[in-house]
Amino acid sequence: MLNLTTLICVLGIFIISYLIGSINTSIIAGKLMAGIDVREHGSGNAGATNALRTLGKKGGLIVVLGDCFKAIIACTIGFFMLYGHMEGIYIAGIGAVLGHNFPIYFKFKGGKGVLVSLVAIIFADWKIGLCIFIISMLVIIFTRYVSLGSLTGAILTAVFAFIFKADDPLYICFAIILAVLSIIMHRGNIVRLVKGTENRLGQKKE
Repeated sequence: MLNLTTLICVLGIFIISYLIGSINTSIIAGKLMAGIDVREHGSGNAGATNALRTLGKKGGLIVVLGDCFKAIIACTIGFFMLYGHMEGIYIAGIGAVLGHNFPIYFKFKGGKGVLVSLVAIIFADWKIGLCIFIISMLVIIFTRYVSLGSLTGAILTAVFAFIFKADDPLYICFAIILAVLSIIMHRGNIVRLVKGTENRLGQKKE
């Protein structure tokens, strides 16, 4: 049972991580580099893929680094705030992803949390995270569908949790939450993939 101090730490980690995750690099980069809101261009998503499409390679790289960096900061803070327990990373990861997807600073309309989720998973278990990254990248390379690679990663996040972390119910909950969030945020992509109208990497949005 959680004592009051631990409960305060848990809530603190979640709130801090959410606020860090809400710093949407894609929106900020769009305004600073091109004076635009990336949510009004391309796919309308405030993430790395749409930043690449809208702002070019430099903008895409900046967003990738920014998303990864904020996830690293959130997970590091969570780990140390909970006295070195892995649960701190789980809470921070979920908080950062929710912040990225629903940023309080930008009217709760953000990205899909793929990179932030991946970094959180790597922090929680680097071997699982690396496997997910490699498989997802292979799917993207061979199909040129970023969304399909992201969805593959989301599914593998849950599957690998049950296979390799069966003795850690909190990790399983963490993995399932991240997987479900990713799938929900990609629901539009799922429809387009089924219909065959999803844009491939490098293809301009019609």
